[in-house]
Amino acid sequence: MAITTKENILKVLSGYNPWWKTGVISPVFSKSYKRFAFYEAMKKLNNTKIRRTVVLTGTRRVGKTTIQYQMIDELLKNGVSPKRIVFISMDHPMLKLSAFHEILECYHENICSDKEVYYFFDEIQYACDWDKWLKIIYDMQPETKVVATGSASPALMKSGRESGAGRWSIIQVPTMSFYEYCELLNLEKPILANELRPTMLTHIEHQEFSEIMYKLSDIQNYFNRYLCVGGFPELALADDDIFAEQVMREDVVDKVLKRDLPALYNIRNATELERIFLYLCNVSSEIVSIEAITKELNGVSRPTVENYISYLESANLIYLSWPIDMADKKVLKARPKIYIADAAIRNAVLMDDTLMTDAVEMGKIAETAVYKHIASFYYQKATSVGYFRGGKKDKEIDIVVEYPKIKNILVEVKYRDKAPISDTDAISMLCNESSASIIVTKSPADYGIHNTKTGFKMLRIPAFAFLYLLGHAEKNGYKGME
Repeated sequence: MAITTKENILKVLSGYNPWWKTGVISPVFSKSYKRFAFYEAMKKLNNTKIRRTVVLTGTRRVGKTTIQYQMIDELLKNGVSPKRIVFISMDHPMLKLSAFHEILECYHENICSDKEVYYFFDEIQYACDWDKWLKIIYDMQPETKVVATGSASPALMKSGRESGAGRWSIIQVPTMSFYEYCELLNLEKPILANELRPTMLTHIEHQEFSEIMYKLSDIQNYFNRYLCVGGFPELALADDDIFAEQVMREDVVDKVLKRDLPALYNIRNATELERIFLYLCNVSSEIVSIEAITKELNGVSRPTVENYISYLESANLIYLSWPIDMADKKVLKARPKIYIADAAIRNAVLMDDTLMTDAVEMGKIAETAVYKHIASFYYQKATSVGYFRGGKKDKEIDIVVEYPKIKNILVEVKYRDKAPISDTDAISMLCNESSASIIVTKSPADYGIHNTKTGFKMLRIPAFAFLYLLGHAEKNGYKGME
């Protein structure tokens, strides 16, 4: 007996699209808080001059599907007919087994014959030849608009370059920023100028800087919990942090390592993938040697390690930070720094109660959070976000934001009670080659301007304030968000 009949497909679609009958979307699905990516996606969807398929990419539980529901809710409120909107989860067993054209035919034959519709595809990478179908829809159905989500971003981007050139825009949905976390918890917002950017603090008087830090002082109390569980919306709202970490291990890590990646890349031995990910959790924020991993994980070959690292990146579980050349200095050979995509994932996997009281581990956690925020903030503007290590003594700068036409931004994370910077540190020696040099500190009182002996200014700012102000700048960079 055939399982994937049009009748069965229609039952699944009807279950996913209750607004066909009710005309509205349940608040349980749409939720009240909107991520930054929602506004970016709506701008692209509503752009009447440049038509684009919108593709949201990010790891599990960051809110990609919720963003789609919120977009559907917005369309319904703006008068779009409910039957002209279809949500299709390619992660559903029935739809996974069905051909792409069968699903669309079922919808158009039974619900809406018109092609001036909105397709919302969830976890589209599970559909066979999905990139070709998006190309066909874009080329053959000019009135149709498409929003898709996917958890395998490099695979989506690769296909985007090949089939989607000029057809779709990829929007990265990282785990929540510290700013979004504070908004989600409905904390009282500090009153700040809309145009305020972290890099502007170098050019203001110390008294004004102190006033800004005073306004931010209350949110500092929430920073440690954010580092533990705050990157995932549902988990941030949980009352039980231990249970939240368990859910993260099961839904974010285990499902990706044991189900998603093996299915996408035909991995036969998921245990090796888990071992490599555990190793990377331990060395997050460090420069990684493939040789060291193969030696540590006896029996795992170099090609396997390299492939599995690329798979973990594709699942948005890790970031790869590559070395960037600075001022013609001799650069360390091309070995990446690897960061776990969210410090909370690392904490949940390692299950070590002492992490938050260990100064060295807290330094790794803080640098991981800082890199995530910077990579997310600059991904559309910068050429790359990497690091520098070179010169005669292999001096290092933790994070370098590389621009195509202007000077780089340099960031050094010194998350400790006393965070001295000497004139021989790489950031001091190369700050004249930057548009801004920032030292991220730990103590709320450790802020101000650091003057180098060459006369250049570097900004010292606590991690919680730096990350919050990045989020503030991001939010106020979008029109119509307030």
